[in-house]
Order: sequence, then structure tokens, then C-alpha cells
Amino acid sequence: MATAIPSLNDGRVTIRAIRLKDARVLERELLDNRGWLRKWEATNPYGALSFDVRASIRSLQSNARAGFGLPFAIEYDGDFAGQLNVSGITYGSLSSASIGYWVSERFAGLGLTPTAVALASDYCFFQVGMHRIEICIRPENAPSLRVVEKLGFRYEGLRRRYIHINGDWRDHFCFALTAEELPFGALRRWHEGRVPVGAGTVPQADRDAALLPGTHPR
Repeated sequence: MATAIPSLNDGRVTIRAIRLKDARVLERELLDNRGWLRKWEATNPYGALSFDVRASIRSLQSNARAGFGLPFAIEYDGDFAGQLNVSGITYGSLSSASIGYWVSERFAGLGLTPTAVALASDYCFFQVGMHRIEICIRPENAPSLRVVEKLGFRYEGLRRRYIHINGDWRDHFCFALTAEELPFGALRRWHEGRVPVGAGTVPQADRDAALLPGTHPR
């Protein structure tokens, strides 16, 4: 079932539905941030795909109409700053979804990403009716690891060669939250300083395992 995509904000950060008219600014941001984003981008293991921003937006919108995703643009003071996608939405006995995101380099360090993730998570839990939200992050992606640590996403384990990123299958650390853990929401818990200490900490054994010969990204 399709779910409306709202505009949500906290302070200077807003997340809203991605639109076709975002294509030009989105393409510019992706090109300007190529070096910043390339090492984290999902790739096709069977060969390169054409770069068509408008087609990508249409695909996200189609997926949203089918009820499987919520594609958001991230704004900072009204400027396009990145994207956040809620994907893999499943209802019924599973009631779960995954969150992925990116922000332009010039907006890094301003608190956009944890705010955007918290806004989207709260919407999924309290309005869409999700029971579980998952975020999977490459071991080398220190900024994203700080995001889940700030918000208290609970570490769940190492997934071997999980997603094809930047030309190869890459290990990922998996983090999640369930509705029972957030009676007042992720955003409020973070703002009020009530995030459990150590919830997003990756055990050293898993950090070491992600660096074993043959598994480290080439």
C-alpha cells in the first residue's frame, strides 16, 4: 500500500518527497561530490549502468507508489543537501524497512544526517506502522557509524560481502531499532540525551573480522 510522503523538519533540517524538478540540482550535487560519494555508491556487479537522474527519480517514485519505499530529499535552510531513502518496506508480520542516505560534502558535520534519519525513523514507526528499521554501513564509513551511534541504533552484526559498492562486494555492519525501544521517538531521545551508551558500538572482534585478508575492500 502506498504511503504519503510528508515534509518533516527539525530546526534547519527538512526532509521532503523527492521531485522530478529536483533532477537538475540533484545531478549537479552528484557530479560536484563525485569524489566524496563514489566509494560509498552502490554499483551493478554485471556492468556499469547509464547515469540518468530523471529516470532514477521516476523509479523511486514508482517504488513509493507501490508502497515499497519513501524517497526523501534532505534540505538545509531550504538548500538541497542530499537524499534519504526508506527502502524495502515490508508490512504484516515483518513490518520492517531499511534506511540509506548521503549528503553533500559541504554540509557534512552540521548534524543533517542524524536529524534526517531520526525524522524518517519516527515517521516510519509512528505513522507508517513499521516495527523495525535497519541501517547497514561499511566498516570504513566513519561518519555514518557516528550517525547510528548518536541515535542509538543497536549493533546487530557483520554481514559478509553484503552489497556491491564501488565495484566490489563489501562487508557491512548492521544496526537496527524496534518500535519498543522508542516510546518517545528517535529524535526526542537524541535531543534529550537519553540514547543508551554503547548501543551502536561495534565489537572489536567484528572490526578485526572485517579487515581479514580477502575481505578488505580492494
